[in-house]
Amino acid sequence: MSKKNKKKNKKKIDKPHYKRLHNYYNRTGFYMFIWVSLKKAFWPIVGVVVGLVLFNKYVYNINDGLQTMTETFSRTGILITFFISETILGLIPPEIFIAWSKKTEDPILNISLLATLSYLGGLCAYFIGRASLKIDSVKNYLEVKMAKNLKNTSKWGGFLILVGALLPLPFAISCLTAGMIKYPFKNVVFVGLFRFARFAIYAWAIFSVVN
Repeated sequence: MSKKNKKKNKKKIDKPHYKRLHNYYNRTGFYMFIWVSLKKAFWPIVGVVVGLVLFNKYVYNINDGLQTMTETFSRTGILITFFISETILGLIPPEIFIAWSKKTEDPILNISLLATLSYLGGLCAYFIGRASLKIDSVKNYLEVKMAKNLKNTSKWGGFLILVGALLPLPFAISCLTAGMIKYPFKNVVFVGLFRFARFAIYAWAIFSVVN
């Protein structure tokens, strides 16, 4: 082997791990996936915010609605509903519950409970994904319905779960597909902790709007 080839091989070996990861994610389309997902989420979020502002101004006072929600439904019932939603593909936007927590007597405690339940819901979704592998009909349905998610999770693993935990993308779906590909549970437990950061950031933003 020539000295030139040896130098090239040495450079490949000595390449920092983060650079290899960067090249891998760039090559497999991870960054493009994040960009496209954020673009898809941006305008719906803007639309919802504008819609809520107009609704609050001209139709019905949202603060009154949240107050009615607080007075009508028990905290236990709301938290159970939220947990079920966060376990089953995030059916209800968590922002509604974050806004609700601001109207309660102890918003910090309730936002902490919401973050914890969202985190636990994701872990439950992981085990639902694992369990689905044992039921052929469910497995076949999910493999067809979530083919793209399964492919992405197989390629990007923990980083996709991290994205689901932090960004306005379904966290439960990321965890469900992680379970279906048998991604290491301990990694899901660790990466999923970033879900708490998302709730802290969203709570800060929403609390500044809700009176």
